[in-house]
Parts: sequence; C-alpha cells; structure tokens
Amino acid sequence: MWAGVLPAVTTKFTENDELDHAEMERCFSLQIDAGCDGLIVCGSLGEGPMLHVDEKLAVLKTAQGVAGNRPVLLTINEAATRDACSLAKAAAKAGANGLMVVPSPIYHTNPEETVAALKAVAAAGDLPIMIYSNRLAYRVDVTVPVMAELASDSRFVAVKESSDDIRRSTEIINAFGDRFDLLTGVDNLAYEALCVGAVGWVAGLVTAFPRETVAIYQLMQQGRREEALAIYRWFRPLLDLDVSTYLVQNIKFVEALAIGSNERVRAPRLPLAGERRQAAEKVVRDAMATRPEMPAF
Repeated sequence: MWAGVLPAVTTKFTENDELDHAEMERCFSLQIDAGCDGLIVCGSLGEGPMLHVDEKLAVLKTAQGVAGNRPVLLTINEAATRDACSLAKAAAKAGANGLMVVPSPIYHTNPEETVAALKAVAAAGDLPIMIYSNRLAYRVDVTVPVMAELASDSRFVAVKESSDDIRRSTEIINAFGDRFDLLTGVDNLAYEALCVGAVGWVAGLVTAFPRETVAIYQLMQQGRREEALAIYRWFRPLLDLDVSTYLVQNIKFVEALAIGSNERVRAPRLPLAGERRQAAEKVVRDAMATRPEMPAF
C-alpha cells in the first residue's frame, strides 16, 4: 500500500509552545513539492509522546491540507493500549489514511503482549497499519515470529524496519515475500535497505533535504545505483544525525540551517548546545558547501 519516501515530519512550535500550523504548512509543502509520497505525523521525530491527543489530531489535519491525494499516517505511540485504541478511533474519524503503530513505548511488552496490543489497535481503528519495529528506541522487538502472528489480519500492511540490523530486512522478505510492504526507518541504512528489497523509506533528514532524499530513492528505482550511491555517500554524515538520542534536536537544528525553520522543541528537550551543537553545525555546513547537483529523471 505504501512505498516511496515518507517523511516523518517534525512538529513546529511557537515561542509560547503552541502548535505553529503556518510553519508546519510551509515545511510539509516542501516535502510534497520535492516529490515525497506521503507524510507521517507525530512519530518519534514529531515528538508524538510530548503531544496531547487534540494536538496530534490538529497536526494530522494540517498535514492533510498539504498532502493532497497522498497518504497521511498518524503515529500511535501511547503507553496504554486503551489510549492507543482511543486515538486510533479518533484518527479514523479524522480521515487518516492509515496508522503507524509503536508497541507501548513505556512498558516493554513480551511477544504475546505485543501481538495483543497491535491487534487491539488494528481492530479499534480499522485502518491500514504500518508496524513500527524499533527495538533500540523502544526495547520491543517486533520479530519475524511476531509478524507471523499478525499476517492473517489484512489491516497490517507494512513494516517500518528500524532494528538497526540490515539482515532483518532480508529475513522479513524471505519469510513473507510481499505480504508486508517493507520500509526502512534508519536513515543511514537506507541505501543498503533499498538494495535488499525495501520498497520505501520513512525518512528523517528528508525534512531538511527533501530533494536529495527523493533523488536517492528514484535513482534506486531506476536501477541507477552508482548515481544514488554518490549522493548517499555525500549525505551520510547528515544521515548519521538521525541515529541519535538527540535526533529531534539534531534534525530541527539542520532544518533551521537548511530551510530557514526554527529549532524549538518541547521540554524536557532543549535545543542543541555546546560541543554537540558545534559538531552538528560543522556537519551541516560542510554538507551544504559540497551539495551535489541533482540528476535529471
């Protein structure tokens, strides 16, 4: 159901810590104008766990107004299954095209609990679901056996593979063929994942460099791997900023430098400072100084 480049967009705030819908409209439009294939809101990068339910639905509405006929997914990352089901129902009522579902980010579920929670959300929302498998960030591993338990439910259509083990992508394809749309969720493994069969990229640095991200994906689809690899090698130091405890601060800082946005984050996060900020700024400045020309398609 889903393929291509799907940005995990950032949530923008005003100086008073309210939602900045005008800035989100501008930034989301940059993604669509660059050729991205949809939007995913309120995920890890979108500071979903820091947002109230009404704020999540408001961000969803803003994204829908920009995306046109491209899909917009709302991330379900509530701690309690009851709350996750409630939000899934609200997302369906609000017209979300689908859900990206995180197993409980607070309690580390065992496999039986993981299956039960995911099935409950699917039943509540009755929408297509992308399973977000990220054992590093959330300590819950959606393994191949867990996916096998979910495969009989047609609402589970895709997997965002973020285990940080590129072997997992091949294991999923070997186990299920094309039963699940496989998307990579690790920016600095994207080229590798696309090489072994991923059909999409849930991207982070795309929010600051959308054309470069889309170019890599489109070149790969056309079999122009050497051209894609050249851009990817240039991009790698930036992509590494996504794989960090500070990914939200990192990417919002990059957005501030690359697209003139702001780096406001919701507390307890604070913007980058000190040596961490200096190191990130050098990465961004170096990349912008050597930015490659984009190929023709």
